[in-house]
Amino acid sequence: MTWNWEKPDWPNFGWDRHRLESAEKEFLVSGGVFVGTARHLGKADHDQLIIEAMTTEAVTTSEIEGEVLDRASVQSSLGKQLGLATDIRRVRPAERGIAEMMVDLHRSFAKPLTDEMLFGWHRMVMSGSHNLRDLGCYRTGVEPMQVVSGPIGEPRVHFEAPPSSRVASEMKRFISWFNRSAPSGQQSLPALSKAGIAHLYFESVHPFEDGNGRIGRAIAEKALAQRFGQPTLTALAATILARRKSYYEVLEAANKENEITRWLMWFAGVAIEAQRRTIALVEFLIDKTKLLDRLKGQLNARQEKALLRMFREGPEGFRGGLSAGKYSTITGASPATTTRDLADLVARSALVREGELRYARYRLSIPLRPVSHVTLTEQGELVEQRGR
Repeated sequence: MTWNWEKPDWPNFGWDRHRLESAEKEFLVSGGVFVGTARHLGKADHDQLIIEAMTTEAVTTSEIEGEVLDRASVQSSLGKQLGLATDIRRVRPAERGIAEMMVDLHRSFAKPLTDEMLFGWHRMVMSGSHNLRDLGCYRTGVEPMQVVSGPIGEPRVHFEAPPSSRVASEMKRFISWFNRSAPSGQQSLPALSKAGIAHLYFESVHPFEDGNGRIGRAIAEKALAQRFGQPTLTALAATILARRKSYYEVLEAANKENEITRWLMWFAGVAIEAQRRTIALVEFLIDKTKLLDRLKGQLNARQEKALLRMFREGPEGFRGGLSAGKYSTITGASPATTTRDLADLVARSALVREGELRYARYRLSIPLRPVSHVTLTEQGELVEQRGR
């Protein structure tokens, strides 16, 4: 097997730019929609947007790698680092470390990429890991850096990265390319092409002993943010997680060739879908504020608690809707009180009831916004498939 970095044209990636034109335009237009819509948020909702979006990315980028983090702890750590919360919750190193990287990415998106920035991110991402030989520096091991699966006796090699002796020179070339292709650089590239190439290029070098996936996705986020001149809060990792199987498949295929049109078209669909998830969250927060303002002073403490819990589920709402049983669990109310509370919430147009008796389910009386699955055809046209 010959890998992309072993080919004579490495790292001069080739792709059909025409097939990405529509996606690039869509991404820029939607980026303007995001910026314009976010301006309608009050400070509290804007802060919540930042915390919710960054928490989701931190948790999901880790989950892609099989690491399950405590969402509340990540959120607590982010809030403290951004000066938006004073939670005294004890946070494990893993949650604190990924939160630190997300905050640094958020604050330093406009700065040029450097070795030192990447080393810092590596120390943050691998915080709490005690089995790494090379922490906060590029890998030095003499053994092959491989991505494998299957039984120990019959492993399947999905990818093998350049040997450690080449990593420093490869990363010098990668960082130079990343900074040259920035919006103000000498070889500026469109947003999706730049971010997609940056992620693939970095993953192909695989410069760290561990943590490459999380840092590679952060680099893609940095590329997108630089194009807009502000943090995009794009739900990139959350969308990749929803497509994890195809992510690994298309990435593995791209590691074998330097003609990467297929990879960039896949990445473009994911990035546009991720962007729409973020816009849906902004619109949801606006609707939430309007609804709570309208109901101010009209609800009891149980009803307020239940509504706030429903809002925490985000734009797509409770899976399966809110039942009377869920309401009782959230509020501690008796069956009779639950029935009265829910009927009152429906009467005040806070909730909408669907079904009857024990089959009754309730949802917020604001639009739910499930985001379409976005792909690109061979001709570069966007195709949407509605789903959760």
